[in-house]
Amino acid sequence: MSILISWLILSVVVWLTAAILPGIRIRRFWDAVIVALVFGLLNWALGWILFVVIGIATLGIGLLLFFITRWVVDAILLKLTDALTDRVEVDSFGWALGGALLIAGLGTILERVAAAIGLT
Repeated sequence: MSILISWLILSVVVWLTAAILPGIRIRRFWDAVIVALVFGLLNWALGWILFVVIGIATLGIGLLLFFITRWVVDAILLKLTDALTDRVEVDSFGWALGGALLIAGLGTILERVAAAIGLT
């Protein structure tokens, strides 16, 4: 049940991000649900691999600056989600960085609200 709640939260966050940022477009909420699924699966399958590769490639500085590295990895995965599905359009890597930051911020807030009311 916790995974479904997290997926729903990510779907809402992706939809809100597209509504706020003009460089990211999603037509319908159900498209955001699919985008959240693809993004979540990519994050699960590739997120930590990319994080470690970037950490090693930056001679460990990326591992010390965890937040920035995670932010860049999420932006890469958002652009990859754009390439894999036609349900989201991300204009540039700059918009992907902004989207990744907004997704992380809104997602954290909504996850904490869900935990506070006992959903997760």
